[in-house]
Amino acid sequence: MKKTLMASAAAMMMTTGAWAQDVGVSMALFDDNFLTVLRNGIQEMADGMDGVDVQIEDAQNDVARQLDQINNFIASGVDAIIVNPVDTSATEAMTAAAEAAGVPLVYVNRQPINVDSLPDNQAFVASNEIESGTLETFEICKILRAQGKGDGARAYLMMGELSNQAAVQRTKDVDDVIGMDMCNFIEIIDRQTANWSREQATNLMTNWLSSGEEFDAVIANNDEMAIGAIQAMKAAGLDMDVIVVGGVDATQDALAAMQAGDLDVTVFQNASGQGSGALNAAIALANGEEVAQKVYIPFELVTPANIDGYLNQN
Repeated sequence: MKKTLMASAAAMMMTTGAWAQDVGVSMALFDDNFLTVLRNGIQEMADGMDGVDVQIEDAQNDVARQLDQINNFIASGVDAIIVNPVDTSATEAMTAAAEAAGVPLVYVNRQPINVDSLPDNQAFVASNEIESGTLETFEICKILRAQGKGDGARAYLMMGELSNQAAVQRTKDVDDVIGMDMCNFIEIIDRQTANWSREQATNLMTNWLSSGEEFDAVIANNDEMAIGAIQAMKAAGLDMDVIVVGGVDATQDALAAMQAGDLDVTVFQNASGQGSGALNAAIALANGEEVAQKVYIPFELVTPANIDGYLNQN
């Protein structure tokens, strides 16, 4: 199905005859900086719409809890559902439950395993993860070359939750870039998951530092892990002017770390735009309008050279 998503709430207001009244939203986790911005994007969009109410619930990183929330939304008669999946490999049951009940469902940010076979009244709104890790790693490659490390550089790779499609794709992006002729001088010394967590990344980086291995860069699947790595390195007295660190999301904490000279590169993922886009899609589907089944909001590279344009984005 190739259909067209309306670009803004204003456009929808002109073309939609009736608003969906209730939208149930299940977020994978409230206690996450990026997902908080996404959740706020949904809420702020709803607050600006007449007659639209959103009920946002925290799945607390529990797949069973999330499926219960979706079934409860269906039983309560919501007009549409938005899901930020806990485990992207466990989305088939959610798709099936919503399809059986005839309730439109929109996945946001994390790609469902069945994205290429979603029913007509379901969609996926996110950014294309092929861009994220590619932009991050290619920029790190350029920085290392500029530092004169083109004859050999060593890097640690921090991965997100291994059950999450974004972590899988961003890690593949890293490997793909390092496989390129101009970047194949980079060696990944070790790769481990820190589950998107700043605290877990601090612990992981501390363990790596205790090994005494020499390294030149840390490539993280997200900003929270990059910040955790930075905290461990600074606690150990490492010179952050020498170690290259990259992340993804361009959260406010990450931008502050970049301004401090600790983070070298991040990639802006428009969390608020994904949230508002998901709500637009959910309402359009609930009102019988045509929506693209895959709606991508572009990633954007952020470095110290262009950081000023992103300081108030999230």
